[in-house]
Amino acid sequence: MTHSRIASTGSHLPERVMTNAELEQLVDTSDEWIVARTGIRERRIAAPGETSLDLAEKAALAALDRGGFSVSDIDLIVVATCTPEKVFPSTACLLQERLGIHGCAAFDVQAACAGFIYAFGTADSFIRSGMARRALVIGTETMSRVIDWQDRGTCVIFADGAGALVLEASDEPGVLSTHLHADGAYKDLLEVPGWVSGDYDQGYDPAPHMLMKGNEVFKVAVRELGKSVEEALAANDKQRSDVDWLIPHQANIRIINAVAKRLKLPDDRVVKTIERHGNTSAASVPLALDEACRDGRIQRGQLILLEAFGGGFAWGSALAVY
Repeated sequence: MTHSRIASTGSHLPERVMTNAELEQLVDTSDEWIVARTGIRERRIAAPGETSLDLAEKAALAALDRGGFSVSDIDLIVVATCTPEKVFPSTACLLQERLGIHGCAAFDVQAACAGFIYAFGTADSFIRSGMARRALVIGTETMSRVIDWQDRGTCVIFADGAGALVLEASDEPGVLSTHLHADGAYKDLLEVPGWVSGDYDQGYDPAPHMLMKGNEVFKVAVRELGKSVEEALAANDKQRSDVDWLIPHQANIRIINAVAKRLKLPDDRVVKTIERHGNTSAASVPLALDEACRDGRIQRGQLILLEAFGGGFAWGSALAVY
């Protein structure tokens, strides 16, 4: 039986650091208010002209380099993003061209902040079925482009970045299972209304930006993420104590802590990057995973649990042996 395993990881962050002090000059907020409610102290913001494709390319090259792979080794590209380079072609196709890869399947997945888990599960299914042997899976976002910088409920939270991994076929189990869910009944609680390809020069003003009902999102996220991670453990006959590392979506420190508490995981077994990265949507899980792999916290053979929740609502979890 063919399985898939995480072969290598990579990531990239824009150079510009935006601190809470800067946000104090834009909206009625304070460093104390932001840290208490989100856990964020700073975040990265893409430079003018720097796109989700640019970030994805650098994260992808980092993952390939770290694993010792060449572009010819890749036969599938799945990109998770809700801030694509273009309406079409997909960011995955544009990345494929940038990397000089030709002919293999390449497509985008859009599940907002849950996008990477969806992309990860999709690539895992391709490899298990024999349709691919080695996949490049990427989460990349420039959320700063869909933020209303006068809305303190969102502008203090979201940020830009990209994370990537190479998933490859293996005779030994690596990815144990993935679990994906969605419920469009919650569509109004977290959205970017308007036309993706709206002709703003023709009078559509303001351009679409994110709207979020934070308290309602928090309640559903904690409930559904808790159920999803329990589902992953039950599907593999694992106990909470078997988990070496929780790599959660870096949405909000309160959500992260609530899920960790439900799993009864101590703080030192939860990977947290939100303080420095903010919420980078589909990029947050692979960014956190790459950081913990590079600094040596996550070791080969350890059991890792990934989870994410985002607009749609869409959410999911994955359990894997690293």
